Amino acid sequence: MRYCFTLILLVFSVTAFGQQKTDKDKLIQFSGIITDIDSGNVIPYVTITNLSAKSKRVGADYRGYFTFIVNPGDTILFTAIGYKKFSTIIPLGTPDSKYTIMVKLRAEVINLPTVRVFPWATTEEFTREFLSMKLADDDLAIAKKNLSRSSINGLIQALPRDAGEIGSQNYRYNFDRMINKNMVQTNPLLNPFAWGKLMQQIFDGDKQRSDN
Repeated sequence: MRYCFTLILLVFSVTAFGQQKTDKDKLIQFSGIITDIDSGNVIPYVTITNLSAKSKRVGADYRGYFTFIVNPGDTILFTAIGYKKFSTIIPLGTPDSKYTIMVKLRAEVINLPTVRVFPWATTEEFTREFLSMKLADDDLAIAKKNLSRSSINGLIQALPRDAGEIGSQNYRYNFDRMINKNMVQTNPLLNPFAWGKLMQQIFDGDKQRSDN
């Protein structure tokens, strides 16, 4: 009886082993789409590694879609920058030659330590730059520079005249022109006709004296 039981167990073991070996040699078209578990958006260019086939790698396309050949029982790993790793196993005894899955990856929050970047390579360089650094002027120093004689003279030469200065200059110009015009009309020495009349009077006076 014991021998019969052992023989039946051996037959079942060989049958199961052969069935398992046949399942592992079976080729399956493994396909799917990779999305974000929170937003539902597709994740493009995810790296897919078959850990059971000498770490063979494939990549999803820009739509998050992938498809490649696997065997039942293979362990598949999905990795992407900014997301946690996800792994799955192709189930044994798959009746069809195709296996489709919806892969959902969860975003991974990485807290990086604070990094301070300084432009000085060494402490000696920092000390040298600090000692030779020119401090900026305070408000009082800036005000004194703006009110200095050289600064005001520069502003006088560069700033245009305002409406009041232009009006005052035009008024003085018109006033001076009016005075010069009156002087030309009233001063006989500046009138050539007056000079001619004076010369005629002198000639007439000389003639009268000669006649007398």
